Amino acid sequence: MSATDDKAKAKKDNRRALSSGARLYAVQALFQMEAMGQSADRVTREFQTWRIGAEDEEGQYVEADDALFNRIVGDAVTWQSKIDQATDRGLVAKWPIARIDPVLRALFRAAGAELVMPKTPPKVVITEYVRLAEAFFPEGKEPKFVNAVLDHVARELRPDAF
Repeated sequence: MSATDDKAKAKKDNRRALSSGARLYAVQALFQMEAMGQSADRVTREFQTWRIGAEDEEGQYVEADDALFNRIVGDAVTWQSKIDQATDRGLVAKWPIARIDPVLRALFRAAGAELVMPKTPPKVVITEYVRLAEAFFPEGKEPKFVNAVLDHVARELRPDAF
């Protein structure tokens, strides 16, 4: 591998890490908004001031793409009804989005926000949020559930991408 290839790979890896951090923080922010009844403005300010790039309990720093974080949270709020309806259609009839785990609900809303706007390919969105589900639920069946529901949501919201 050449030095140019190494630099390109490092740049791509850094961009992916920043995007992953933004998605993680967006899911946490959406969860907090619902759990605490707080506004998007308040929660995004809190995350930008106290969480993004701050040291966590294990001494790790999780950086994030601020623009992506803001876009996901903002679009999740703006398009929540559309996202929730598409998610409901991807769920079993007796389990509407209001009845599922609040972490999963936040995850579906964040992923839905990215699927509503055609910037990121649906397969990338699905892969990234399945990875987050694996982090939140390492021993459970939730990652497979997230994969199935997001596949359905993506096909509904972005049929042209399939």
